[in-house]
Amino acid sequence: LRLVAVLKGILEGEKAAVLKRDHHLPLSFHRRQEELKFALGLQRLQHRIHEVQALRDGPKGEGPGQGGMPAGGVLPWMQSLMAGAALQELPALILEAVKELEAAKQQVLKRIQIWKRQQQLAGNGALFEENLAPLQKRCESLVEVYFQLHQQVMAASTELGPELQSRLLERFSEVLSSLVKR
Repeated sequence: LRLVAVLKGILEGEKAAVLKRDHHLPLSFHRRQEELKFALGLQRLQHRIHEVQALRDGPKGEGPGQGGMPAGGVLPWMQSLMAGAALQELPALILEAVKELEAAKQQVLKRIQIWKRQQQLAGNGALFEENLAPLQKRCESLVEVYFQLHQQVMAASTELGPELQSRLLERFSEVLSSLVKR
């Protein structure tokens, strides 16, 4: 029992030293994995937004003579063909981005629910991490991406059509309202 007590004391001392060095509680493997999944989801969502913007801008940024094409010839015809293909791809790309936004929202809401439950258990003496900064950062980054995507949908209103745009706006309002309510 003395050996166990000595080892326990040594391990607690090492734990205290590590916590002093890092100035915060270390994340468990599961928690760190969740953080990485959320960060990856946000990066993928931001990439989708850039794809939507690139499709909307299309080949307009390319002038004659770029990309090895001759200054005259079929370039305007090719540009109109590419723009038509982009218009067909745009709704599917936006719908995919909205699905990813909703998945990221679910991750944030799950984390909020876990935090609330930990807060309840803290009333019974359980350990509780009171730091809200990571949760707040998640919410802020999600809302920032939300507004970027919303802006792209509003800018692409003519390509989407009124019916699809109204459905997307309903989904956007549901995402934002559920974040604010919880």
